[in-house]
Amino acid sequence: MRKSLILDTSVLLYDKESIHSFPGNDVILPFTVLDELDRKKEAPGLLGESARYVNRYLDNLRSLGRLDEGVSIEDIDQTIKILTQEKTEPAKELGLDVGRGDNRIISVALCVKSEDTSKPVKVITKDINLRVKCDALGISAEDYYKDHLTAELAEDEGTVISIMLEDDRVTALHDKGSTDITDEEKAKFELYENCSVVVTGNAGGSVLATYRKRCLEKSVPRGKFSAAKVNPRNKEQHFALSALTDPDIPLVCLTGIAGSGKTFLTLLTALNALNEGLCDRIVVTRSIQPVGRDLGFLPGDLQEKMAPWMAPLVDNFRHAFKDLSYFNNMIDRGQIEIAPLSFIRGRTFNNAFVIVDEAQNATIHELKTIVTRLGENSKVVLMGDTDQVDTPYINSRSNGLSIVIDKLRNSDLTCHVHLSKGERSRLATLASKSL
Repeated sequence: MRKSLILDTSVLLYDKESIHSFPGNDVILPFTVLDELDRKKEAPGLLGESARYVNRYLDNLRSLGRLDEGVSIEDIDQTIKILTQEKTEPAKELGLDVGRGDNRIISVALCVKSEDTSKPVKVITKDINLRVKCDALGISAEDYYKDHLTAELAEDEGTVISIMLEDDRVTALHDKGSTDITDEEKAKFELYENCSVVVTGNAGGSVLATYRKRCLEKSVPRGKFSAAKVNPRNKEQHFALSALTDPDIPLVCLTGIAGSGKTFLTLLTALNALNEGLCDRIVVTRSIQPVGRDLGFLPGDLQEKMAPWMAPLVDNFRHAFKDLSYFNNMIDRGQIEIAPLSFIRGRTFNNAFVIVDEAQNATIHELKTIVTRLGENSKVVLMGDTDQVDTPYINSRSNGLSIVIDKLRNSDLTCHVHLSKGERSRLATLASKSL
């Protein structure tokens, strides 16, 4: 059934192409949304880009007719209309502050609902509070679901798979480094490309392995680790280190609780790759949106502005090398580059080890931007805890890290390892699990 869909600014900024993502429906843009887009058009990074894209798209639509009367996009059977006359009386009658954009959108929804009863009216917004307000007032509202997972990531996603094989195959895996897996066994054990497997024999012996291309390969971390010795403390860290050092896996996703070793293992692996000549530089980036203020408000140059967000990296450097002289020297030589995600667009990373910290706070569009920047002989590591999302308008199902893991799950170019064991301290582990 055809519906009248009222789009909130949050949807357009989250996904610039959302404006033409509702075939067979009538899209209504309140005038207040245009004002908000105008205020965001100068914003850095993807936020400003989305605002400018929508503005240009609307400008192009003017050639098809008057936007205040509604413009038909025939190839997708969608109309787009800008509501220039925003009646605020319905909101005022409810005692709402019409000075707030959300309340004006509510007023628009109430007016459209009362003036045209032939079609259902629905507000589409990434703003949780606006959806709650709409529900309380009897207005249908929903999240923008493009790029959402249909369900939460499975609890066992990225965890170690335990299987049993005949003793001779376990011996072959241990001694020769591999053993073949049939399609039936793959289905039975629910194996997927580059998943982590503990293989046990009837006699009790076990081998850590990785499944790839109908074969179990013995999991062995690579590299000389000349910069700092890396000793995995559990099998999950072993698998993480194996993926991080595998040149045939350019994209590694590490999830897990605080203190599980994600940053430490990744950082030391990157340092060793640099020292062994496997890459020319290390690029560290993360989303800065959760802090809520633009970098320009902070004093100093870009490195100094990014310092509060890079504190975990610095802490791990200090833990590994006892002081920061090594870190500072690499910064000065340009071997380590620190940049916010908003500065990544348009760049190409060749011979680089790219680390994305707190990746669960990035949108899929931000992570797509950085992954598509990777050139030859480069590796990118996405780290985060999908249960700890701090960015407005995204959650455990819509954050970029969860979507990357889900959509690239069975690719031989990617590997996901979930670290469930805290190794920072007994107290930190207790707090992560109990508080």
